[in-house]
Amino acid sequence: MKRRLFAALLFMLLLTGCGGKTVPPPPEEPDIPPAEAPEAPPEEPQEPEPPEDPEEAALLALLEDMTLEEKTGQLFFVRCPAENALEDVTTYHLGGYLLFGRDTQDKTANDLIQTIASWQTQAAEYDTGIPLLIGVDEEGGTVVRVSSNPKLRSRKFSSPGKLWKEGLDALLRETREKSILLKSLGFNVNLAPVADVSTNSGDFIYDRTTGMDAEETADYTARVTEAQSFYGLGSVLKHFPGYGNNKDTHTGVAVDERSMETFLEQDFLPFQAGIAVEETVWPSGELRRLRPAVLVSHNIVNCMDPNLPASLSPEVHRILREDLGFDGVVMTDDLAMDAVKAYAAEGNVAVMSIQAGNDLVVTTDYRTQIPRVIQAVRDGALEEEAVDAACLRVLRWKLELGLLERTEEGTLGPAL
Repeated sequence: MKRRLFAALLFMLLLTGCGGKTVPPPPEEPDIPPAEAPEAPPEEPQEPEPPEDPEEAALLALLEDMTLEEKTGQLFFVRCPAENALEDVTTYHLGGYLLFGRDTQDKTANDLIQTIASWQTQAAEYDTGIPLLIGVDEEGGTVVRVSSNPKLRSRKFSSPGKLWKEGLDALLRETREKSILLKSLGFNVNLAPVADVSTNSGDFIYDRTTGMDAEETADYTARVTEAQSFYGLGSVLKHFPGYGNNKDTHTGVAVDERSMETFLEQDFLPFQAGIAVEETVWPSGELRRLRPAVLVSHNIVNCMDPNLPASLSPEVHRILREDLGFDGVVMTDDLAMDAVKAYAAEGNVAVMSIQAGNDLVVTTDYRTQIPRVIQAVRDGALEEEAVDAACLRVLRWKLELGLLERTEEGTLGPAL
């Protein structure tokens, strides 16, 4: 302040001396307090993060602890071998065994129960601690791996067409009996219902279907899926995207020339109906989620992918995942069938099937295919993330099936 007053007086004197007139000093600048920084707006309260699903966290922790070999083995739902079945559970860390007529023929119920229990003990106590999927094709009619043995049931289960014609009560009664029988023997997955639409008795698949139109087949598929889920038995909807009038893919390539409109208006309907059956009230009164799995055929469907069998086609799997909204387990038909052999580069059919989007590989040739998948990951030909994603879906299905349960520590262990 003093410095400004002195400068003003000096300026006046200079002016007076020059012109004889007194010029008033410039107005004194007022003291202006420094501007205060604007107050920061009050922080908005942070939304609390939703609590993590403890079951999903346990699944991810289990996956994190698994080796590449263990994760790969879980992706194989294999035909039970005639020899070394017990040893192979630990050698290959298998996801499950699929039993055929050879494996149940002439067996008593106790024989089957003890054999399956030994495999489960091997997996739970001497390998990964993750129980096996134990599956069978017990469709009824022409495909009956269990009830074809009179020691296990006095007569074969009826075909879907026969049951559907007899009415809903007959269908539910037999599905209940079938589910209870399979569960009592140690099975946890039935590769049924057949969701294919066929109304022509000349079709290869006809005898395995209801023989009815898409709407009635959809109703049948939903009823069987829900009934099997009620008893804790996993369902497998087959053969996506719909078998139609194609020939037998066990013996050669089948090419489906039908339009996409046909699939949208007919063949997809039963699969959509089965997929929609997710939550079921179990006998305990508990509401449980048990999604069905979907099995993909080896048919080449020209309107979706004219170059690859459906089981090896990324586009067919995209349609199932994105267009139909399916987020459960997808499995191949048996990769040992003739319809896929010609399409596998250097025999790496299992690698191709995982690249396409399958979670479970159904095959007889697992002793060759498992090492090839592991090597493909190590070579960079197959992303390990694809193996992880598939394995996580398999583990989640096993949790839904009641094969895994949370321990007091919050981890997952065998529920056997």
